[in-house]
Amino acid sequence: MTSEPKKEVKKEKEEETLSPPAEDLKKLFEDCQRQKDEYLAGWQRARADFLNYKKEEIERMQTLIEYANEEMILRILPLLDNMELAEKHLSGDMKKNDEYIKGFLQIKAQFSDFLKSQGVEPIEVLDKKFDPALHEVVEEVEAKGKEPGTVAEEVQKGYLMRQKLLRPTKIKITK
Repeated sequence: MTSEPKKEVKKEKEEETLSPPAEDLKKLFEDCQRQKDEYLAGWQRARADFLNYKKEEIERMQTLIEYANEEMILRILPLLDNMELAEKHLSGDMKKNDEYIKGFLQIKAQFSDFLKSQGVEPIEVLDKKFDPALHEVVEEVEAKGKEPGTVAEEVQKGYLMRQKLLRPTKIKITK
């Protein structure tokens, strides 16, 4: 009889010794889970921040490229202005017969096509009402039969680039 109670005592001791390490393992497992969740959340935030940064950087580069294109086009516009002024002084016979003039007009057309491909469009102004957002008045003139504030003459062409004002049109308006 003495041997049986010893076995029960041994079993109880074994349960007592197994029980605390199981609790320790459970706590350790919970700590690992918590750390894993923290690290995963931190990694996800860092990844989202990086993707946002990348998107912002691409937008910034596109803005810089557009700004550089605008500057280049603003430097080209006076060349086109001079070509249009020269074309105004050509007579109809010269345009038809002279090969140099035909070449000159072809170059002007290429400039115009290049600007169109870059999203640059001239602002149409004749016989329209003055718009301070698009026009710059250089002179007021008398004009019979026209309403005051109407564009009478275009002095220098204005241009829009992708629906944004690139250069205002210089105009003369009626009094």
